[in-house]
Amino acid sequence: MADLKGRRQRPAVGAGIGAGLWFLIVAIPIYYLVLTSLRGPGEYMADGPLALPRNLTFDNYLNVFEIGFHHYLFNSLIVAVGAISLVLLVAVPAAYAIVRSRSRTVRVAFMLFLLGLAVPAQAVIIPIYLVITRMQLYDTLIAIILPTAAFTLPISIVVLTSSLRDVPSSLYEAMALDGASNRQVFWNLVLPMSRPGVVTVMIFVGLNAWNNFIFPLVLTQSHDTRVLPLGLWEFQTQYGTDVPGLMAAVVLSALPIFALYLFGRRQLLSGLAAGAGK
Repeated sequence: MADLKGRRQRPAVGAGIGAGLWFLIVAIPIYYLVLTSLRGPGEYMADGPLALPRNLTFDNYLNVFEIGFHHYLFNSLIVAVGAISLVLLVAVPAAYAIVRSRSRTVRVAFMLFLLGLAVPAQAVIIPIYLVITRMQLYDTLIAIILPTAAFTLPISIVVLTSSLRDVPSSLYEAMALDGASNRQVFWNLVLPMSRPGVVTVMIFVGLNAWNNFIFPLVLTQSHDTRVLPLGLWEFQTQYGTDVPGLMAAVVLSALPIFALYLFGRRQLLSGLAAGAGK
């Protein structure tokens, strides 16, 4: 017994080493990103990318806003909020119908949504371009929102379906006995109980909309509709790349997503684990 107890209390050295290595893998790029954004372009070119900064400066962050970063940020926010709203508007009722309905049509529709997981955006970008131009939506933010929402909808429905399947059937039966309508069940039971799944979907769709590059590149062309991934091109010219300025723009563009993750990290873990015990 004493031998078994000693084995259980033995520290997990391997796990600690693995955690330390993973921390270095994550921390070193962030360290380089932040420090480079605080260096001047001349110092960066003279001392090299790995040298410690001699004079810290925030001029790169000021220059980022001078080239129109706030405009790109606003466009990206519109795209992210629009895609999140559209996906939740469709995915939450669809997941509720899939979980509660016994109709064969609903099951077939769910299978069609699952097939959407196997279609990459790069494979259908030309048909999407033709559809957007026929709808006269080319070079608009809606042209980015619609395909972004479409390609994140299947996995969103899968996550919400798993989340709603964890809701006990007795709660639905209790509300039915109380005379609640389907609308009342949806608003008073489904939405509150699916909060972890909803937050997970919001973060997932927001990340895809925020970092998406191919849809803005193909479906827009003017400066007025440029989003952050395309706006980073402003730091690359025919004479080279302003690396410190680019790193400053990357830091600023990552802050909203970082704040979104901090806001919903607990619900995100709960939503990802939904249905795991089924």
